[in-house]
Amino acid sequence: MAYDGPSMSSETAFTAALAQHRAVAIMRATSRDRAAAAMWAAVEAGFRVLEFTMTTPDVLGLVAEFAADARLTVGAGTVMDLEAAEQAVRAGARFLVSPVLDERVVARARALGAAAVPGCFTPTELWRAHTAGAAAQKLFPSPGDVAAYVRVVRGPMPFLNLLPTNGVDAANAAAVLQAGAAGVGFTTPLFAPELMHAADFAAIGARATTLLAAVRSAAA
Repeated sequence: MAYDGPSMSSETAFTAALAQHRAVAIMRATSRDRAAAAMWAAVEAGFRVLEFTMTTPDVLGLVAEFAADARLTVGAGTVMDLEAAEQAVRAGARFLVSPVLDERVVARARALGAAAVPGCFTPTELWRAHTAGAAAQKLFPSPGDVAAYVRVVRGPMPFLNLLPTNGVDAANAAAVLQAGAAGVGFTTPLFAPELMHAADFAAIGARATTLLAAVRSAAA
C-alpha cells in the first residue's frame, strides 16, 4: 500500500515557517502532560515552529495533537533511524531533526515528504548534509561563540541554512541570527528543568515571550 502521509510541500512549508518565525521551541521532557502544557504555553506566547524529541513520553501523540493546529509547523527530534522517521511523519511531523548526520535518515525524510534537519558541527559535515538534501543543518553541539562560528562557516558556504539548537539564549539569539543563521532553537532556555518540574507554565510562557522578543530584535 502506498504511503498516505503529508504532501511533498512539507519541506517547503518548514523552510517557509523557519524563515518567517526564525525560532523553534524544542521539547524534551519526562512527562507527557507537562510537555503538552508547557508547549501550549510557548504557543500562546507566539512560538509557531515546534519540535518534540522522540525520547519524550507519547511523542507521537504530542506531534499529532499539535499538528492538528493549522497555525503550527510541528517536527520530531532525536530521529535516529528509519522506523522513527516513518512513525513521526505518520503522526504529522513536517520536519525531522537528528543530533547526527545519517544520509539514510535524510533520504527517508525526503522520500516521506518531510524536511530533514541533521546534526552537524564541522564544515565537512555541514556540506555533506547540504549535498544530501537537508532542508537545514542543525548546528550541534554549541561551538562556544555561536555567532562567530555561523559567520565564519557561511563565508564560503552562504547557501547553508544553519539552525543552532544549543548555546543560544535571549542574550545572543539576535547576534546569531544577524550572523546568518536561518533560525535558532531553544530547549533549556525555554523549558528550564526546574520550571518543568514545578509545572510553572506561566514562567515558561514568560520565558517564551522574552526569547521571541530577542529573536525579533535581530531584524531591528
